[in-house]
Amino acid sequence: MLTLPPSVRIFVCLSPADMRRSLDGLATMTREILRDDPLSGHLFVFFNRRRDRTKILFWDRSGLCLYYKRLEKGVFRLSALERPKRVRAEVEAAELALILEGIDLAHARRRGRFVPRRAV
Repeated sequence: MLTLPPSVRIFVCLSPADMRRSLDGLATMTREILRDDPLSGHLFVFFNRRRDRTKILFWDRSGLCLYYKRLEKGVFRLSALERPKRVRAEVEAAELALILEGIDLAHARRRGRFVPRRAV
């Protein structure tokens, strides 16, 4: 399970990435495709075309880090995130953990939660 502070955002690149890319190549994809700063401290998630491999790029205050996962069987399901003409999607840490565990979010239902009202 990923434990991240609430200030960290997670962006999934919906365009397939070449898994031969390393830190610099994925940082370039972050700038050019996702239009974000790879040194922002947020997580940037990339999948290959077959969706059986993923790389997660993040900055940890002293350097770029890379998390890599290859599935031996099956694929990562992103159908709940894909929309026409969309190159990225933002997910929560719990959603990313479910995707990495092989759970398809398309059929998952989110229950209502308390949202405090702002004082006017």
